[in-house]
This record gives sequence, C-alpha cells and structure tokens, in this order.
Amino acid sequence: MHRRPRMSRRAFWATAAATLVAAGGVAAGTAIAGGEPSPRRRAAEGGLRGMWLATVVNRDWPSAPGLTAARQRAELLAHLDTAVDRRLNAVIFQVRPTADALWPSPHEPWSQYLTGTQGEDPGWDPLGTAVEEAHARGLELHAWFNPYRIANHTDPTRLVASHPARRHPDWVVPYGGKLYYNPGIPAVRAFVEKAMLDAVRKYAVDAVHFDDYFYPYPVAGQVFDDDAAYDAYGGGFPNRAAWRRDNIDRLVRETAAEIKVIRPGTQFGISPFGVWRNAVTDPAGSDTRAGVQTYDDLHADTRKWVRENWIDYIVPQLYWSAHPLDQQVPANYAVLLPWWAEVAKGSGTRLYIGEALYKAGDPAQPAEWQDPAELSRHLTLAKEYPEVRGHVFFAAKEVKADRIGAMARVVADHYQGSVRTPR
Repeated sequence: MHRRPRMSRRAFWATAAATLVAAGGVAAGTAIAGGEPSPRRRAAEGGLRGMWLATVVNRDWPSAPGLTAARQRAELLAHLDTAVDRRLNAVIFQVRPTADALWPSPHEPWSQYLTGTQGEDPGWDPLGTAVEEAHARGLELHAWFNPYRIANHTDPTRLVASHPARRHPDWVVPYGGKLYYNPGIPAVRAFVEKAMLDAVRKYAVDAVHFDDYFYPYPVAGQVFDDDAAYDAYGGGFPNRAAWRRDNIDRLVRETAAEIKVIRPGTQFGISPFGVWRNAVTDPAGSDTRAGVQTYDDLHADTRKWVRENWIDYIVPQLYWSAHPLDQQVPANYAVLLPWWAEVAKGSGTRLYIGEALYKAGDPAQPAEWQDPAELSRHLTLAKEYPEVRGHVFFAAKEVKADRIGAMARVVADHYQGSVRTPR
C-alpha cells in the first residue's frame, strides 16, 4: 500500500501553530501562564506507569457527591499517595466528565459530582490541587476530558440554567438515553476546544487526555440525528461517515495545535477502544471479531492519528485477556498488542497499553480474570515489543483495593524501581 509522505513532527507543529496564530486562535506573543508541566523525576527513563482517576458518576472520586471540601481533598490526596505506593508515575485525572468542570471555568458549570448540584462551587479547586500535589509527589498529572458528552440523561431542564447546552439547544443531540454535543457543528467544536483548553492555560498539566468517546457508541434501533448539520456542512464528502470522521479529525488536529501554542511542554494523548477495524472489514485491521470498530462506529480513525503523528501518545484499551484465541472472543490481548505495535512502529507517537485492572477478581468475568497473574503476563508479553512504552490501569479504585492482588503482582514483577515517563 502506498502512503503519502508524513510531515516531520517538528514541521507539523510549527505549521499548525503558525496557522492557529494566523487564524486568531491565540495572539502572537501571548504569555504562557501558570508555569510548566512537572520536572521529570531524578530516575532513569523507563515507561509510563499510569492510572485513570475517573470522576463521572463518582466512579473513583469523590466517593460520593456532597462531601466537605476537606474530605474531598483528603480522598484525592490518598489516591495520589496510592499511585506513589504502587510505583506509578502518572495519574490521568478526569476533569471534564459531562460538559462541566472540576476547576473554576468561565465556560462551563462546576461538576455535579462534587457537590451533588451542577454549578455549585465546591469551595476549592480540585484540578489546581491535583496538579500541585501530583508534582510534589513526582507524578505527572494528565487532565482527562470528554469532548462531547453533556449528560447521562436526556432532559435538558435538569442542566443548570446557565449551561451552554441550554443556551444553544441546536447544538444538542439526545441519543441512547444521554445528551451529546453535535460534533458536526463547527461552533460546537470551537466551543469544546475553548472550554477544555481553559484548563491548559491555567494549570501546568503534563498532558491533555481524551478517552474513547467521540461519536457515541451505537445503540440498537436508534439514530444519531445530525441530518441538519450534515445538510449544512457535509456537501464536500462522499458520505456521512466520511464527514463524521473528518469532524473528529479536525477536533484532534486543532486541539493538538492549540496545546502546542498555549503550553508547548504539554503532551496530547488519546485512549481509544482497542479495535480500529476488524480484518474482515479491512485487511489492515486486526484479527478480531469485535462488535465495535472505532473507524466505523465512533468515526474515530485512531490508526491515522498515530501514523500521521497528530498526537503524542495513544493508549488503546486492550481490555481482553491474553489467553488462547479459542478461549477468547471477540478479541485477544495477544493479537491486538502486536497489531498496535506495528501501527506505532516508525511513528512519532508513543504507544502505551490500557489494562483492565477492574476485571481482575470480578466474579462476573471469565476464569482467566480470577488469576492474579493475568495482568503481569500482559506486561511480560509487552516487553517483546519495543514500541510499547508503558501501561495505564483502569482505574484508581481498583489500584487501591486490588481485590485479588493483581496490581501487587504487577508491581512485584515489573515495577521494582522508580522511573520517569518517556519524553
């Protein structure tokens, strides 16, 4: 297959930054506020050892909405201390779970997961505290944003009256029991970029991080109604799917370029669902039979983002076991690992692997996930692929509880000394 030549990373960012400034996104000579991301640890460079710290529906933190500011802060610091105890070096902290904010934002309301009431000031600054306290512990703090999800319900009147989704109802699409911003409207893309990058302007975050939600996961029998936007903006594309992929490509490219202008030391990483396309759909895909393919269903061309060097790192969520294929459908860790290594090979994008710690010891999971050594075997297998530069564990609650000792086994087998993250 012939591929068009890839622009060098340095040339790409220089061109993108110049374009952004020329377009008025950031004024030339704008001061960079808030200092720089954390200095690297005084340790040999090794790999990323991360954990996700999820706040949506109070998954990991805070343990419940409405706690006092002191209790919230204590719980947050305890998670950071657990990361240090497990010899991790990065925490990926979810700071915009549902078109809201875990910092004082001029664009979006305070998250309801803090006080129980959307828009209510919690009396402290969780993101600012997380950055400061993570850096004091030698940890990187990656700010994790969900670009388009507005709410885990479909009633706009439940949003605070000042919410941008209520001021711009034409931006909103109900789908699958949730509300989403429509990625196909240019004003939406401009707004969500501005809202997210406010945090980058204010805080010395080490990375901006997106998860796997772009266009929503398919829901049987439902249609994501973007007809009006497609009629208005999709004329130059062969079909709706190509237009949707271009909308997400633009979000990724523009966010990347703006980060480099606002705070050049900050990275940009994305953690997609682990299957780009199945080989039966596309010969370039993986030997899997996944029911979701990010290219087709989420309209996220994750493979292109890596190979075109649009992002600094990618963390595919390889949430399957590494047992033989005849025991594992629709996908297998041992199949997807070399596929992603080949995608990252020769690119400027670092490959980290998302690990399903949450499955370890879950009685609802198959037998292989009851084995405390399963995740350690994943890391052993990954050592065979030099493209793999680290692992991220989902999620903080399980890193702390470690119900069958799977995380302790990873630490004992692989994390004997402290290392700094790749740069």
